[in-house]
Amino acid sequence: MRPKIIRVSTVPISLNLLLEGQLRMLSDEYEVVAVSSPGPDLDAVAAREGVRVVPVPMERHISLWKDLISLFRLIALFSREKPQIVHSLTPKAGLLSMIAARICRVPVRIHTFTGLVFPSAKGLSKRLLIATDRLTCDCATYINPEGLGVKKNLSRITSRPLHIIGNGNVNGIDLAYFDRTPEVMAKAAQVRQSRFSFTFCFIGRLVGDKGLNELATAFVRLNREHPSCRLLLIGSPEPELDPLGRETEEILRNHPAVTCTGWQNDIRPFLAASDAFVFPSHREGFPNVVLQAGAMGIPCIVTDINGCNEIVKNGVNGLIIPPKDVESLYKAMNEYLISPAMVSGHASHSRKMIADRYDRQYLWRCLRKVYKEQIS
Repeated sequence: MRPKIIRVSTVPISLNLLLEGQLRMLSDEYEVVAVSSPGPDLDAVAAREGVRVVPVPMERHISLWKDLISLFRLIALFSREKPQIVHSLTPKAGLLSMIAARICRVPVRIHTFTGLVFPSAKGLSKRLLIATDRLTCDCATYINPEGLGVKKNLSRITSRPLHIIGNGNVNGIDLAYFDRTPEVMAKAAQVRQSRFSFTFCFIGRLVGDKGLNELATAFVRLNREHPSCRLLLIGSPEPELDPLGRETEEILRNHPAVTCTGWQNDIRPFLAASDAFVFPSHREGFPNVVLQAGAMGIPCIVTDINGCNEIVKNGVNGLIIPPKDVESLYKAMNEYLISPAMVSGHASHSRKMIADRYDRQYLWRCLRKVYKEQIS
């Protein structure tokens, strides 16, 4: 009988987007069960990955009564399924499933930390976040920070061993998919606009935490000096969680050189139609979108934060600037505009650096090795 693995995330979109192909790959050797809150994304995981799914409602934010109910449901599930491994992703799923798996004496309990909020939090919120992250670590048998920056922050709150799988990231990059195929380039030609000679691209949630306020301010100044540059934004705002400044909203709505497309299922044509990717986020774990931009051969301007400063080497495949610094962001974008040779040079290294370190097949081999070592 094959060993059983239960993979858990708080919401199903994490399983659907972040672990694409991974669960099907694991099902060649293991019985795989995917667990998250119910929703269409969980159904999509079942159909695409060919694994059994179990819906367990979980709240993303603190809700003591609902969290207790979720915990009891996970305990009942693990008691019934008797897995050899429980491997969680996302904070709430990690906390609840690691506690439940420990209570049920699951032999191998792995949690992947994709990002940490406590380093930027303050006061009571910071203490609470540290306490929950520390409890997750205490209940796990194998702690997997997604990258070096996350590992460094985790080491401040736990003395437990911390293990990066491969070179970081949770699923690696599918280099066959993120490539400039003829089909992608044909679509990219439709995205490009001939009146603009240089396109900066941003992909992500259109919120303050991603640096959109700084980006809008820097771009308006840049466009006044270089009217032929364009800003292409792929993503959706979340005004109820992290609203943008009023001036930023006005720029995104009405500036003639700013295009907001909303979220796109296929971002490859937009990356291929761009000259540089700009990602001035305030904090990250290990941003997939920077990996994807690099795989498409795009040089990246990123902030000096976790993940970004591991993927981008300053002056080689992109530029690294301080976070929350409009002047530095403007200067980096301007440097690319006035230095075509620099852009071309950085672009020439982008795909190779991703392929050498973050190829999906390499990450999958490393993950299978970890599972085998932990079970044996």
